[in-house]
Order: sequence, then C-alpha cells, then structure tokens
Amino acid sequence: MESSPSDEPVFFIVDTMPEFPGGDEGVRRFIAQTVRYPVEAQKKGIQGRVYVSFVIDRHGKIGEVKIAKGIDFYIDNEALRVVRSMPDWTPGSHNGKPVKVTYTVPIIFVLQ
Repeated sequence: MESSPSDEPVFFIVDTMPEFPGGDEGVRRFIAQTVRYPVEAQKKGIQGRVYVSFVIDRHGKIGEVKIAKGIDFYIDNEALRVVRSMPDWTPGSHNGKPVKVTYTVPIIFVLQ
C-alpha cells in the first residue's frame, strides 16, 4: 500500500540536500529581487533577520512555510510571502530516493 504524502517522514539531513535553481547564490538573488520592505516596518525603523522554515517535498515543491524566528508582524509576513513565491527546488534524496526535507533560510531586512 502506497503511503499518503502526509505520512512521509520529513528529514533534516539527507544524502543529497535539496537545491534551489542556481544554488545558494540563486536563493540570495531571488530573495533580494523579491522582497518588498513593508512600509509599516520602514516607518518604525524595524530591521533585522527573519528565519523562515519550510519543507521541500519529494517533487521539489515548497510547503509547511512558517516563521522559525521572527522580528515583526509586517516583516515576518513579507518573509513568508517571499518563500511561498519561490520556484520549485531540486528535491533532496536519501538512499537514492527523493524525500521531504525541512529547510530554513534567513532573510535580512536592512533599511538603506
């Protein structure tokens, strides 16, 4: 019997970690081009680093997106929006099979 996707274990460390198109540099570039600094946070002078945790499924799709460490309602919501808008990744694999892998990215908000 085939297990349902929700029954699949989620790995933290696997033989081959998931990869964003363009690798780590591609992730940084995507985030930099996609983030829109929330006006409300700009007005309050809020800046800092938000950690967004998510799961990359065995098809490379992103899901279960949540804030691992946040700083402000508006900034946290923008970080969630950016991660949810990411294109598919190359899925991670373990023992030669694609698996679900949890991943965390920092998104840095700095006022210019």
